[in-house]
Amino acid sequence: MKRHARKAFTALKKLGAPVLERSDVEYFVISGEDNYKEVWADYYEEFGIHADSNTPGVDPRICDIIEANGLFMEWETPGGLVVFDA
Repeated sequence: MKRHARKAFTALKKLGAPVLERSDVEYFVISGEDNYKEVWADYYEEFGIHADSNTPGVDPRICDIIEANGLFMEWETPGGLVVFDA
């Protein structure tokens, strides 16, 4: 994983966001299924708490970290967001 992606991954992990390293994607995945203690990513926006987010259904703190590190994310499936270079 490149340095800027590792920096974002580490920052998200420190927040408690559900991030996963996967060998079949460019950098890492943010889980949309691990929302037990806190809702981090919700594809269907059932909880309606992310209205101020840059990316619908994603916690704004995640968006800020991804953007600050020159990365981009998009929904792979309702179960997760894949992170790429912007």
